[in-house]
Amino acid sequence: MKKLLLIFILAANFVLGQMPDISNVWLNNSKPYIGVIGSKAKELKLKINISEQNKKNDQEYFVSGYSLVDTSYAKFEGKITITKYKDAKRKGTVFGEYEWVEENKGKHSGLFKGKFIYTFKWNKKTEKVEGQYIEFVGDWKSYDGSLDFKTNLKNQ
Repeated sequence: MKKLLLIFILAANFVLGQMPDISNVWLNNSKPYIGVIGSKAKELKLKINISEQNKKNDQEYFVSGYSLVDTSYAKFEGKITITKYKDAKRKGTVFGEYEWVEENKGKHSGLFKGKFIYTFKWNKKTEKVEGQYIEFVGDWKSYDGSLDFKTNLKNQ
């Protein structure tokens, strides 16, 4: 029942211009997002440990966590911004943009920037969200400008 209420509030508030706090969505049930970076498709893991809704702009979330590629580990912080929401009978879709900056630790630290899509299905019988899917697609650029890679991350 709580999930149904969340979906109705989400839809109603989007129409009214107010967004409910869905900070927990970005935490991905404490699991890392898994994906690839670069043309050689190296494994990229990104874990969001903190997610808070911006009190002044309810369409924006402040996040922080860490990224890991091979042995390159970096803390990051940044934001996720919702730009659009679509609601169908049993499926909701949220679109937006993200920008995360890693702590500057040399050549292998930089900026993640791109777009995301979050889709979910509502099961009337169990009254729960099912089939949550989050994908972040964008670029990573090193601070010194020497590296520029495509990235793709998905929830587990």
